[in-house]
Amino acid sequence: MTLKASAGAGQEPHPRHALAPLLASAVRLSIVAALAGVEKAEFAYVRDLVEITDSALSKQVSRLEEAGWVAVEKGQVGRRPRTWLRLTEDGVAAYRRHIAALTAIAGRLH
Repeated sequence: MTLKASAGAGQEPHPRHALAPLLASAVRLSIVAALAGVEKAEFAYVRDLVEITDSALSKQVSRLEEAGWVAVEKGQVGRRPRTWLRLTEDGVAAYRRHIAALTAIAGRLH
């Protein structure tokens, strides 16, 4: 197969431009992916699923929280403190755009 370059007046921009730089980190992408399929998840569950330490998860969640993509809720179950994480609407939208861009890029490889 031969491909030729196309000069692009009116051409769509490459899908990589829709990638979220914050999700370039495999750990942050894994955290967001873990939260994408649930209403909310306990901190310890996400930590164990992503296979990182408490401090590493805390640091990455702080970055995602600053971006407005993850909300942190603190509470108690019985006498034990608990922390729950959930994606915000902006977080869900960013994750969907990022996955769509990855899919578009991968689709161009076939």
